[in-house]
This record gives sequence, structure tokens and C-alpha cells, in this order.
Amino acid sequence: MLRNRRLTVLLLTALAPAVWGSTYLVTTEFLPPDRPLTAAMLRALPAGLLLVLLTRRLPSGSWWWRSLVLGALNIGIFLALLFVAAYRLPGGLAATVGSVQPLLVAGLSALLLGERLTARTVAAALGGIAGVTLMVLRAEARPDAVGIAAALGGAAVMASGVVLSKRWAPPAGLLAVTGWQLVAGGLLLLPVAVLAEGPPPADLTTRNLAGYAYLGIIGAAVAYALWFRGIAALSPTQVTFLGLLSPLVATALGWLVLGQGLTVLQLLGALLAIGSVVLAQLRRRPTAPTPAPALRPAELTRAAD
Repeated sequence: MLRNRRLTVLLLTALAPAVWGSTYLVTTEFLPPDRPLTAAMLRALPAGLLLVLLTRRLPSGSWWWRSLVLGALNIGIFLALLFVAAYRLPGGLAATVGSVQPLLVAGLSALLLGERLTARTVAAALGGIAGVTLMVLRAEARPDAVGIAAALGGAAVMASGVVLSKRWAPPAGLLAVTGWQLVAGGLLLLPVAVLAEGPPPADLTTRNLAGYAYLGIIGAAVAYALWFRGIAALSPTQVTFLGLLSPLVATALGWLVLGQGLTVLQLLGALLAIGSVVLAQLRRRPTAPTPAPALRPAELTRAAD
């Protein structure tokens, strides 16, 4: 029963990065061009306000600043750095650098949560990095110092957000806490988006609105609620490895919907990524205690004495 429940939680949590893997397709096919920060803000803020209105619950006490911190790490700062990296690092290099996140989460979990950092976890993390590299990296990619720093910073802040989300037990229901973080992250993105890209466009088409609605309702409200539910129920290290499904889904959608080519190396990378996810979910079996050796009659006599 417990095993079936854990599998259900894993599968539901995996839906979040799978949905996030569709962001590239929706952004390029449905949203106005050259508005990445506006898209990130409109993805987070309206969804967060909707959840707060539905739950009718506001933070209290220390959770005012904790919601701000978690919203900044998981959403606001992370999405801003993600888009900077995506713009400055061509050929999937941003996704490759960002794939170090599971290794960062494993290290932070060992420091802050007392989880054991095993050789299997490190091997799975390295396999995930190799898999993502093969899936998305192109030979013509050229490194950029600012882009590399943004990608590493994005992985670091998201890793910190995942671990802190586990460390700080929320005082309210899942949807309420998700709403607080989305509102906090969206409010942080709002001035940045307006200063960098101007106010949101007034001439949005039905197609644009459908894209924003998908990213807000499915890509933010539903996906983040599933993600935070998984963090609460599972190990943060196990959850963060599911993030490797995002570039996997993005690659698959590019092939299925956009007609992009799929090479043998990409298929090998997909298999490596899937293998890393599966390897990270395997739990170490507890070792049975070693039975004490039986005492011989003479030893029993001396023990009694």
C-alpha cells in the first residue's frame, strides 16, 4: 500500500516538469515574441492571485518573509536568471549547465536536512548531466560568461528553494502556500519585466491569451502545486531528479510537433536521462541488524557470575 502511494506521488510530481517541458513550444507558438520576462510574470502573478482568492488564506507570522524568500528562489529570481541564460547561451547550453541542479540539491540536503549523499546519487546526477548534454547541446554553441553565471545561479537558487521548501513546514494547505509563492515571485518579476520590456502588450490575440492561460493555470498553479506536494512527501533529492524530464519532454515535443530532427545521440541522451531519474528513485534497503553471537555454556556461567 505504501509503495503504491509513493509511486502515485512520484508520477503526479513528475507531471510538473513534464508540463514545464512544454513551455518552449507554447512560448514560440502562442506568445508574442521577445517578451520572456513579461511571460514569466504573467505566468506567476495571476495564477498566484487566483489561488489566494480560492483558498482565502494569507500568510501569518514568519511566513510573510518565508513566502517571499521561497517565491523569489523557486519562481522570481529563478525565472529571471533562466531567461537571461536562455538568451545568452545558444544551442541548449543553458539547459546543460542547469542540469547540475540535482547535484546541488543533494549536497544542500546533506548539509541542511541530514540526508546521506551516496555514490549512487552522484552517479545519477552525472548521468543526468550527460543525458541532457546529448539531448540539447549543439556543436556550434559558444560559452558566454554572463550566460553561464545566470544558468548556474538559476540552478543554485532553485536548488535552495527546493531544500528550504522541505525544511520549512508550511502552516496552511498546499494550494494556499503555492499561491503565496507565485504571488511573491510574480511581484518580484513585475518591475523587472516593465523596466526591461515595457508594459504588457495591449493587442493580445486569442492565441496569445490561450498561451498565457495555459502557462498560468496548467504551467504554474497546477504544476507548482504538484511540485510542492512532491517535495513535502518525498526526499528533495528524489524530486529534483524529476526535473530532468523537462528537457526530455521539450525535445520530444520539438520532434513530434515542430518537426525538428532527432539524432541517435539525442536518443542516447534521453535514455541516460530516464535512467538517471529511475536510479535516483531507488531507495536504499535498510540493512538487517547483525545478530549477537550465541554464548557457549561456559560463557553463560561467567556472565552469570
